Amino acid sequence: MDRALTEGPVMKSMLRFAVPMILGNLLQQCYNIADTLIVGRFLGPDALAAVGSAFTLMTFLTSILLGLCMGSGTVFSIRYGQRDQKGLEESICASFQLIAAVTILLNLLVFLGLDWILLFLQVPAEVTGLMRAYLLVIFCGIAATFLYNYFACLLRAVGDSVAPLVFLAVSAVLNIGLDLWFVLGLDWGVAGAAAATVISQYVSGIGLGLYTWFRRPGLRIKGFRLRMARIKEIAGFSLLTCVQQSVMNLGILLVQGLVNSFGPTVMAAFAAAVKIDAFAYMPVQDFGNAFSTFIAQNYGAGKEKRIRAGLRGAVLAALLFCLVISAAVWIFARPLMLLFVDAGETAILAEGVRYLRIEGAFYCGIGCLFLLYGLYRALGKPGMSVVLTVFSLGTRVGLAYLLSAIPGIGVTGIWWSVPIGWALADLVGLVYYKAHKNRLLAFKN
Repeated sequence: MDRALTEGPVMKSMLRFAVPMILGNLLQQCYNIADTLIVGRFLGPDALAAVGSAFTLMTFLTSILLGLCMGSGTVFSIRYGQRDQKGLEESICASFQLIAAVTILLNLLVFLGLDWILLFLQVPAEVTGLMRAYLLVIFCGIAATFLYNYFACLLRAVGDSVAPLVFLAVSAVLNIGLDLWFVLGLDWGVAGAAAATVISQYVSGIGLGLYTWFRRPGLRIKGFRLRMARIKEIAGFSLLTCVQQSVMNLGILLVQGLVNSFGPTVMAAFAAAVKIDAFAYMPVQDFGNAFSTFIAQNYGAGKEKRIRAGLRGAVLAALLFCLVISAAVWIFARPLMLLFVDAGETAILAEGVRYLRIEGAFYCGIGCLFLLYGLYRALGKPGMSVVLTVFSLGTRVGLAYLLSAIPGIGVTGIWWSVPIGWALADLVGLVYYKAHKNRLLAFKN
């Protein structure tokens, strides 16, 4: 059911909308973790390193599509808040065609450039064959990623965060079942894990598209005639959000290449620890996206007081969550790593625990940053999100390469570069908001 976020108790409305999004992405992380668990436990450290490195690459590629979908979702939310049905329909048509074209181009580029990608990532020889086999299959799911994220962002823009959750839950259960069958039953190795993921993605993407068509007639893609004004508007929001997402994940990809240069042991530790890391702060990331939809709808409706109240409540909720999750990850770092790595792999365990205890102590930094991304995107300033990402990732990449080259620091410098980057971006984002608050909340309608 569509839910307007412009009425009712502020935090109750935001949390009711956010919880299905959080549950959905926790499910998504669960089946990503299931891949890692099954591969790490049954196919060995080299396979774990290959799948972990490939996951970072796929996160970068899909972030391009996710950024375009999120930017479009902001436009949809504003039009919905303004009750502009015609503008909403025209925006839906323009964004679908734009993102579909990017998806086709992206698919062609990655298949043609696979060998160059492996070289760029500095993949060790003992891992290259496994990673190549995995990527050849997983690249087939890029179109499915577009379909699911497009329709999920569309539905969430009008307040429906439940339907995407349902289809993602089906996909998650299916993925785990297929993982076990393909990897353990049929002995397909890393290619089997990739095939399980791709099939599950298409089930959720096509299923959610059909649901939108039959159950949400007002959100159908009607015709292919485009208005230049709509294309410019969608491009303005979507391309900058896409740049923000892709710059963020390009930085992570560059760091992955640096991690790979330290060999399979560090690669395997990073592969497992990153999954735990992502699972830990995923709820606050989704809360930031829900917060962005809340702000966008109320910005479209011209409700400044509601925006300010939502901002105060969101900051408090995010900081409380991050403090709790930081304590949990710090305390349980070793047991969490043991989910992915055999107790006999002492070097992998030690490096993974060190990563988690450095990152996990500073989740408040990433929680604040997600809220800032969502705020600037919703207020029509996606370029500011790009600026914050450049500060965060630029610091991370620069420090990672600088510190890791110092003999006494080594790979630990890569881990410390992350919270330092978060802190710098938070400072820039907060200073900008304080200096321009009145102009940011100046309504034109």
